[in-house]
Amino acid sequence: MKTAAIGQYQIYFTSGLNMDDFSAQIYTQVHQIPYGKVSTYGEIAKFSGFPGYARHVGRLMATLPEGSTIPWHRVVNAKGMISLAGNDLIRQREKLLAEGIDVSESGKISLRLYRWNGDPV
Repeated sequence: MKTAAIGQYQIYFTSGLNMDDFSAQIYTQVHQIPYGKVSTYGEIAKFSGFPGYARHVGRLMATLPEGSTIPWHRVVNAKGMISLAGNDLIRQREKLLAEGIDVSESGKISLRLYRWNGDPV
């Protein structure tokens, strides 16, 4: 059985994968999202081999160090919404708009138009 937690805990996998390996796989997958496309937290988890770990993907995106080159802004929730609020929502929205992605004032994106299918670029 898999159990997982982020932060002060570790992820334990029956496969023996540790947190650093998990993070590296998620970061690698997010790096592959093409300019002008988005993916969901759940899709990134699934594409990385960890279906059901969407919340962990979100946590990793939220804790990226300042100046990271990982395109965190291209990851949204399953409804195509930016999950952040306030200034963080504005910052993510501006980054997506700069890539030509239509984003409503409330942070809604058409997954039908902008969803990345997971294929390597």
